[in-house]
Formats: sequence, C-alpha cells, structure tokens
Amino acid sequence: QVQLVESGGGLVQPGGSLRLSCAASGFNLDYYYIGWFRQAPGKEREGVACITSSDGITYYADSVKGRFTISRDNAKNTVYLQMNSLKPDDTAVYYCAVARWASLPREPYEYNYWGQGTQVTVSS
Repeated sequence: QVQLVESGGGLVQPGGSLRLSCAASGFNLDYYYIGWFRQAPGKEREGVACITSSDGITYYADSVKGRFTISRDNAKNTVYLQMNSLKPDDTAVYYCAVARWASLPREPYEYNYWGQGTQVTVSS
C-alpha cells in the first residue's frame, strides 16, 4: 500500500525554524518527483518546493527561496523540508506529494499520491 506520512509541524515564532519530514512506504522514492505544497485557509494550494527523481534539480517558490530547502534521503525513503526564517505568512497545512512523471512539477495536479498534511503555525 502506498503511503506518505508528514511530520514535524507545530507552532513556531517568527524567525524560527522547522524541519518537516515525509516518510514513504510501499514504493521507492528514488524514481519519483517529490513536491511540498501548502494550503492556508481561504487560499488555493500552492507549490513550495520540489526535487526531481533524476539529477536532483530543485525548484522553489519565490516566496520561500533562500529560506526553505528540500532534500531527500534515499536510504531512509524520506523527503525533508528545512524551513528557516519563518514568517506568519508561512502558516498553512503542508503536504508532501509524489509524481512518477511531471512536465510541470510545481503544479499540484501533476502529483499522484499525497500525504495527509501537517500544520505549521508561525505566530508570536
């Protein structure tokens, strides 16, 4: 059974850091594009970061570039999102997702499997 489980969310003050994890089971992440997405109340789901399955090329939304880093640990079949210098506007439910093929890896509709999400709240 294919499963993606996010963890690491929580409450953090502005300027703080969190590291989100996405653990995969039932398949090997080595052959998939992996994306992190987020959705705040009343807003559309948006792509935050993604990493390719081949050469490890990464993409970031302009709003998080320089603050967030996506990475993968193939041995652990896990993907991470390191989030630094967090802002209140980063508050959202964060989801990881995978796609076997993706011509537009920043688009949510390209992804086949999704985790249940983890809440990130940035507030003083």
